[in-house]
Amino acid sequence: VTGQDPNASIVYQNERICIFKDIRPAAEQHLLAVPKYHLDDVRSLTSAERPLLEEMRKELGNVLKDQFQIDPAEALFGFHVPPFTTVKHLHMHGMGPVGSMGFLSRMIFRPNSMWFNTDQAILNRIPAVSQDETGSQ
Repeated sequence: VTGQDPNASIVYQNERICIFKDIRPAAEQHLLAVPKYHLDDVRSLTSAERPLLEEMRKELGNVLKDQFQIDPAEALFGFHVPPFTTVKHLHMHGMGPVGSMGFLSRMIFRPNSMWFNTDQAILNRIPAVSQDETGSQ
């Protein structure tokens, strides 16, 4: 994330997020999107982070499509759910095509299981940003 790890393969970044290749790919292309500020995991998310998650999903899809010619509709996006996390920093997986995933990877990244939830399932649990939070009247 800091750009100092010579083994990190950063494929996209902006002022809020960084996207890089997973060192243990579960599919033909397996990327991770992380915020540039610390969030422990999906349990720490509030409505204030909803736009961040939406941006992470959008940019993961764009990178898969633009850099790797993978249709986002054929990809899987989501998060491991505590206690089934190995890294104590929020990160969204984006991988595809799903058909390139082996049996074990399909189990580890089984959508909406006890240990892995899709981005949409996580977003559905986070309240929408209220007008009070956006400063709108």
